[in-house]
Amino acid sequence: MSANPQSTIRREYSMKFGTQILPEGVRFRLWAPGQQHIGLHIHDLGRTISMPARRRGWFEASVPEARPGMFYTFELANGEHVPDPASRFLPEDVMGPSEIIDPLAFAWTDRGWTGRPWEESILYEIHIGAFTPEGTFRAAIGKLDHLVALGVNTIEIMPVGDFNGRWNWGYDGASLFAPDASYGRPEDMKAFVNAAHERGISVLLDVIYNHFGPKGNHLGAYTPLTKSNVQTPWGEALNFDGDDAAMIRELIFANARYWLTEYHLDGLRLDAAHEIYDDGPRHLLLELAEQARAATDGRQVHLVQENSLNQVNWLKRRETGAPWLYDAQWSDDIHHAIHAAMTGDPGAYYMDFLGRTDLVGRALAEGAGWQGEYMAHEQKHKGEPSAFLPATAFVAFMQNHDQVGNRPWGDRISAQLPQEALRMWSTILLLSPQIPLLFMGEEWAAETPFLFFSDIGEDLAETIRDSRREELKNYPDAQRDNLPDPMSEDSFRRSKLDWSEPGSATHAAMLDHYRKLIALRKEAIIPRLAGMAGYAGRYDILGDKVVSVQWVLGDGSVLKLLANLGPEPVDNVTIWEEGHLWLEGSAGSDTLGGWTALFSLNSAD
Repeated sequence: MSANPQSTIRREYSMKFGTQILPEGVRFRLWAPGQQHIGLHIHDLGRTISMPARRRGWFEASVPEARPGMFYTFELANGEHVPDPASRFLPEDVMGPSEIIDPLAFAWTDRGWTGRPWEESILYEIHIGAFTPEGTFRAAIGKLDHLVALGVNTIEIMPVGDFNGRWNWGYDGASLFAPDASYGRPEDMKAFVNAAHERGISVLLDVIYNHFGPKGNHLGAYTPLTKSNVQTPWGEALNFDGDDAAMIRELIFANARYWLTEYHLDGLRLDAAHEIYDDGPRHLLLELAEQARAATDGRQVHLVQENSLNQVNWLKRRETGAPWLYDAQWSDDIHHAIHAAMTGDPGAYYMDFLGRTDLVGRALAEGAGWQGEYMAHEQKHKGEPSAFLPATAFVAFMQNHDQVGNRPWGDRISAQLPQEALRMWSTILLLSPQIPLLFMGEEWAAETPFLFFSDIGEDLAETIRDSRREELKNYPDAQRDNLPDPMSEDSFRRSKLDWSEPGSATHAAMLDHYRKLIALRKEAIIPRLAGMAGYAGRYDILGDKVVSVQWVLGDGSVLKLLANLGPEPVDNVTIWEEGHLWLEGSAGSDTLGGWTALFSLNSAD
């Protein structure tokens, strides 16, 4: 049944970059201060049009004969043809032509959608290509009812900006505005967001504003895109504070506003925000947050950072409790501390957390474990004091794309711990006051791995393989020649979820466990989170891998956790009896069983 036209709404973000549909034809604009001449080649018309130069490096032309669906490229002075950096769609990949898209062609039916308060969020991270066998936005719509039944209410999509090749995690994006064609067309992504909203599910998008992928981005040929004096793990830092940086900044701001308005997304997660370098008077992260929040129509829009340096001052709150700039950051410390305690994993970044039960308690109570101290294995000081922030300023997780995919064989936590340990950690995740994030398939302890995969191109293949070997060299059981090939299609195919698994008894039992915990979170925890203040958490270390944590919630009630993160029971532990909320594991009069989490909740005195 088609939607009632009166109940639909059309959305377009009008920006200075790219194309705009006019009453007669299409307007094309390109900022290319490094060029004296730009030609506009419209493939379907078979001709190239000289674009008149405007002030400050702009070129612009309006073409009455141009129509949506036509392909076009820009011709540089050296004869090279490049796609539009603000392409809404690149049907033939990032080296091919742009397609003219009419954003008003899609009819939204989510009129009245206002989002949800941040503290209500239960996040679920997905990779569109690996979430379903088909790997498309349209196929993902068919799994939304599963998420509704599970109880999660916010999807976080890994980056979709067009990348070179057929499969990729998304962090090699070359085009900011075009969803990758392997996932579907722009209207398919909009249909996914629309269908999620119709089911009461918010949608956040992971975006990368610290670098472009190594292949397929052409901006450096005609703009001052990077600055050579600052390096990131992916090459030169983007130029946010040097000569002619204003328009590079505006391109990023426009992209954020574009996703939030034209695609009606409910927020953005900024990848590796600590690798965004800006020594100008107004840091890009500050201005980006201001512009993103001002761009929407009063909806609840949320901004989240990945910030492995624990630069938590971006999360400061107003007197009302609302964030000044960013709602939250992913808390690697909560994950790393618990993971190290439960697994003893000596690989990579876990070394500084081994034997540190105090970091488990501190991270759960205050959001960050490292708050400026020196980390011996990383050989650096990391972090800022975080106790002043509410617990909801941090996103906690048992796993995410990094914590699975950055292991040698992409093995999930369910392949590393027994089921009773998984049940205990998931209890801590879902009943603690931080915002929880699940990684797709976690809820049924999926057996499929999530490997690192890329199809960036054979000319870069060996470089990526060597980089992968170097990254994993500290894993004791990862040998140079026995790792899965990150460039292989098999690595991508093996990473797709197996949707038959939830039907088996063991997986169904874990799924039921997650559903019950999420239901309890919605009933007992979420209604008490609004207004939660800083300095609300404290912790005590009761023994090796035994910790107690308590938080004063927004309504003054006190939530307590008593946890044994090891497999052996521990004696002489005072067990709470009042306000019982959930026991996962076992507890006697003064004995706390192995793999046990005990929660209690008591109203304010």
